[in-house]
Amino acid sequence: MDGTLLTGTTASLEVARRVGTLPQLRELEDRFAAGTLDTRGFSAELRRLWGDLTAEQVAAAYRGATWMAGIAEVCADIRARGEHSAVITMSPDFFARHLLGLGFDEVVASRFPPLPFTGPLEPADVLTPEDKVRLTDGLLAARGLTRGDCVAYGDSMSDAPLFRHLSHTVAVNADHHLADLAALDYRGTDLWEAYRLARTLLPA
Repeated sequence: MDGTLLTGTTASLEVARRVGTLPQLRELEDRFAAGTLDTRGFSAELRRLWGDLTAEQVAAAYRGATWMAGIAEVCADIRARGEHSAVITMSPDFFARHLLGLGFDEVVASRFPPLPFTGPLEPADVLTPEDKVRLTDGLLAARGLTRGDCVAYGDSMSDAPLFRHLSHTVAVNADHHLADLAALDYRGTDLWEAYRLARTLLPA
């Protein structure tokens, strides 16, 4: 989701802008980039930082974010073909689940306690890059599909394990580290264009 469907931003940045915690989030991102904070530690810090976060604030952050064009159209075309669309993201579920309104069949994200946070964040509920492989294989198995039936989109090195696992992959505005792993490389702001490219990877 972050960087692939969201352009030039992330779910956490959009929420931080909405609630006035951008400096604190930037500090967390610096620690993450430096390797002193892992994915689960980052999510735990978000839980502490946003203890009073409300569903209304998240919805406003979602509506104010900059998204790729054509998302709903892509989801509609996938569904019309009898196919299945899913988002797998390490970002918080309280933000990512809004994507269901655009037509995605499934959204799998790091699970946080209900808003406003009243319970603890369970480390096992926070997704890692390797979980994207496990979850994708689970979705395929549940539908009797193979890896060759799946196309994955991504933009960052958190998608690298999945891109190494699948043959049909599309890098979306990614740097060369992920683009070099992808079957196709898309640059732009229209998901429909990336989707048209991706269809060439599948049998007609």
